[in-house]
Amino acid sequence: MKILLTGGAGYIGSHTAVALHEAGFEPVVLDDFSNSHPAVMDRLARLTGRPVALERGSVLDTEWLEGVLRRHAPAAVVHFAGVKAVGESVAQPLKYFRINIEGAISLLRAMESVHLGPQPPGPPMLVFSGSATVYGDPARMPITEDFPLSHTNPYAHSKRVIEEMLQAVCLAQPLWRVGVLRYFNPVGAHPSGLIGEDPAGIPNNLMPYVAQVAVGRRPSLTVFGNDYPTPDGTGQRDYIHVQDLAEGHVAALRALLAGTGSFTVNLGTGRPSSVLEVVRAFEQASGRPVPVQIGPRRPGDIARCWADPSLAERLLGWKARLGLEAMCADAWRWQSGNPQGYAD
Repeated sequence: MKILLTGGAGYIGSHTAVALHEAGFEPVVLDDFSNSHPAVMDRLARLTGRPVALERGSVLDTEWLEGVLRRHAPAAVVHFAGVKAVGESVAQPLKYFRINIEGAISLLRAMESVHLGPQPPGPPMLVFSGSATVYGDPARMPITEDFPLSHTNPYAHSKRVIEEMLQAVCLAQPLWRVGVLRYFNPVGAHPSGLIGEDPAGIPNNLMPYVAQVAVGRRPSLTVFGNDYPTPDGTGQRDYIHVQDLAEGHVAALRALLAGTGSFTVNLGTGRPSSVLEVVRAFEQASGRPVPVQIGPRRPGDIARCWADPSLAERLLGWKARLGLEAMCADAWRWQSGNPQGYAD
């Protein structure tokens, strides 16, 4: 059974491709490599024991997407493709609205044309790579799926708009089955060390930046704000191992394929860690110092954010298994084995 992964050569997409293969599915990667590296495909072949199908192109090309869907006839689509840096979205909002929102519209139009056409291959099924940023700055923790939605940056705004589009599509066309997965903070790498997070340029997320400092690519880590109302003054987040996150996609797909109606769930651990706690854990995992400098808060950042993931366990039978120690150990195995990322 084929599953199409838009942005499937990216960080989360590549790990999900491996998890799908191990679960008996056939992943098909769609990517334009604007924010990923072609070398990922060779790594995926090593992990799966055979080449993984690749369609190279952009989700913004609706007509081409229709051709991809007709050629492969996937049972479902997982939509990862997009841009995802909070800070960059504040500086370049139009880029985020165009790529994320227009890309989602293009994909939905292509799926609508193929799955609701004269000879539909089956009901359209989609798992959407969502974000906990749609909760804005919640008044209390942990966050459940029924919390009011808001946004503090254009990236979160784009994710919220896409969720609203999906709700409208499902209301207008009840054949659709959609699973929205609101990620918290994905970190870590595949335990083999063959695939991991390799951001272009300066990392926007904490763990890859810490890893690059530990491996000697960067001199120190700047912590953006140490005056938040948290135990050590640094921001608290719900870090989830990318392997657990990949398994969450497999569980979501199985639920949709089994006939479960559309759903929205949090994917997190329910256990917050502060920036300084992550730094200390990474120093222990790597045996390397991570020098820290304190800088001002970043626009769009919030103090605390962690999940109540119980709905995902009840609905999908999924629960995060791996803790911060494993997240840091696997991230370090990837970074130390690939000091320059996939460029190595």
